[in-house]
Amino acid sequence: MPRVKRGTKRRAKRKKILDRASGYFLTKSKLYRSAKEAVERGLKFAYSGRKQRKRQYRSLWIVRIGAASKLNGMSYNQFIHGLKLAGIELDRKILADLAVKDPAGFASLTTQAKSAIGGAA
Repeated sequence: MPRVKRGTKRRAKRKKILDRASGYFLTKSKLYRSAKEAVERGLKFAYSGRKQRKRQYRSLWIVRIGAASKLNGMSYNQFIHGLKLAGIELDRKILADLAVKDPAGFASLTTQAKSAIGGAA
């Protein structure tokens, strides 16, 4: 079996790690071992950050919808419940966008939600 020397593969792997570590502080961007640890740690944070971003956006949308529905005389949970009873299936992202950019349209949604709650009670 022929002997394999890993020259090009090893160099390419190390170059990839050092390229990812460019911009890191001191040895973390220069020395392979430190760079490898820093890059792995950064990738771990990036993975969890992608999950956290979804949570943070949803909570931001909920805050915006809650503030806009308070201006129209409803609480957030009453508003969402009224929309479900009225059969309006808009997600929170769209509702938050409406609350910010089209207050008149959002006000009409709150009146529909109020009437749906009034009809159910």
